[in-house]
Amino acid sequence: MDHFVVSARKYRPITFDSVVGQSHITTTLKNAIRTNHLAQAFLFCGPRGVGKTTCARILAKTINCQNLSDDVEPCGQCESCVSFQNNASFNIHELDAASNNSVEDIRNLIDQVRYPPQTGKYKIYIIDEVHMLSQAAFNAFLKTLEEPPSYAIFILATTEKHKILPTILSRCQIFDFNRIQSVDIADHLARIADKENIKAEREALELIGQKADGGLRDALSMFDLNVTFSQDNFLSYQAVLENLHILDYDYYFKITDALLNGSVAQSLILFDEILRKGFDGHLFVVGLLEHFRNLLVCKDPATVTLLQVSESARQKYLAQSARAEMSFLLSALSVGSQCDIHYKAAKNQRLHVELCLMKLANLPHILNLGELAAVDETAKKKVDTSPPLTASTEPAAPAYEKPNGVPAPTPSPVATAAPTPPPPVVAGTAQSRLRSTVHLTAPVAAQVPTAPTEEASAIVPTLPDRPALPLTLHNLTEAWQEFAAECKRLRDSTTEEVTLNREIELEGTLIRLALDNDLQKETLQALKGTLLGFLRKRFNEPGLRLEERVAPQEVKRMPYTPSEKFNYMAEKNPHLRELQQALGLDVDF
Repeated sequence: MDHFVVSARKYRPITFDSVVGQSHITTTLKNAIRTNHLAQAFLFCGPRGVGKTTCARILAKTINCQNLSDDVEPCGQCESCVSFQNNASFNIHELDAASNNSVEDIRNLIDQVRYPPQTGKYKIYIIDEVHMLSQAAFNAFLKTLEEPPSYAIFILATTEKHKILPTILSRCQIFDFNRIQSVDIADHLARIADKENIKAEREALELIGQKADGGLRDALSMFDLNVTFSQDNFLSYQAVLENLHILDYDYYFKITDALLNGSVAQSLILFDEILRKGFDGHLFVVGLLEHFRNLLVCKDPATVTLLQVSESARQKYLAQSARAEMSFLLSALSVGSQCDIHYKAAKNQRLHVELCLMKLANLPHILNLGELAAVDETAKKKVDTSPPLTASTEPAAPAYEKPNGVPAPTPSPVATAAPTPPPPVVAGTAQSRLRSTVHLTAPVAAQVPTAPTEEASAIVPTLPDRPALPLTLHNLTEAWQEFAAECKRLRDSTTEEVTLNREIELEGTLIRLALDNDLQKETLQALKGTLLGFLRKRFNEPGLRLEERVAPQEVKRMPYTPSEKFNYMAEKNPHLRELQQALGLDVDF
């Protein structure tokens, strides 16, 4: 039985031309050798499995080759090349800094540098994982690294460049290795499969390349694993999916179709199927975000090249991207990102993802409502400058909202045979109301009422009709408090309660109001149309106007903390303060 050699060792590149996906590195090194512009120290940095140590060994073998060809390729037959291939070269020394990271190890290395090579022109020292050296070892290495003998060349390799001292970096010629593209990995695996008489589907090889995340060594390890798992030396796409435990991208296409159709049930069923197959919910969320990102880049022909998928998958992305609106994709990425951020902190992680899917399934309806609620400035001015109502015209009744934020129809006080039209939508408040009260999980049927019904009128109470009152500050204050109490009963919004709990000023038909901050101003603007409609009807003043401003210094702040409440009560009854001092009471408890 022959000894098995893994593909990562068996097919390790031995020339610069056989290095995969690092042409910018190999071209520079070949030109440096050809023109004799070799630096005294090189630093190869990049992710794992991209060819750092391999390129270091090729460089060491090439510069010592005694019969170097014009295309800068070692001959493989001279004494230096043969000794290198047999791992018996005395001019190439490899040091693992992960286990030799002390000052004594570096001093032994410096002692070896003093002796010139017996054969060949250079002595090459390859130090792998150089970032593992201690700071004292780095300091001991500085002088030799900056001014080594003419025959000594140092090649440092690391995956964490940021951990190396700047004084070391300044003495090296730095080469940054890239992650290898999945297409290049698939091509390399296809060549190996041909040499090994292994049949493989192109999609299977591309899937391995995507799973490797830019590391060729990881890709070769997965390739060997799948060859062992397969039957008759045939790699199929489904077999690779099952063996590597990868979620098929078809699931993401199906879930996205369900979300675009607004089907909460279908998306939850698909998610349950994914969980029953043993996939992690967090990985599903990350993959769904990647799917939305791919759909987004398909919106512009200039960015389609950013897709690192097979040709068949590319066509599917293009087809689904044509169905998905840009606004949906951007909103879905925002909702999904929040789910990703808070996933690990959630107590019920499955429910956390299911809520995210519910929100995503309702996004198309919410976006449609947003289009209906978008009102331009011209419409706002048109409503504000409308002519006063005549005596024969019935003022608009206040359109109070249901708890889910939808204006409830108000029945007309005059009974007629014709159906009563729905209440008018106040321009300038629909968009704020939509932003502040519409829930993503609310049923669509409850969000868009078509016409008032007896059932809706019975469920949503309205303020009783009363005779018109004279417009005075006292009557206006009472009506204002009555409106605030009704808003609190319907929605129980703390922000609205704080905003409406203010002292008002009356100048003719102009109501002035001072607020604490911009949030209160936005809240009042959302209620402004409904509030003015109620007040105009109560006092029969069509020209009644409301002017709000942010002026914290003018607002009489209500007592909130225990000490503020005590001081407020003590101003009215000074005996309370005497009692507090006599008994030594603490007002904070």
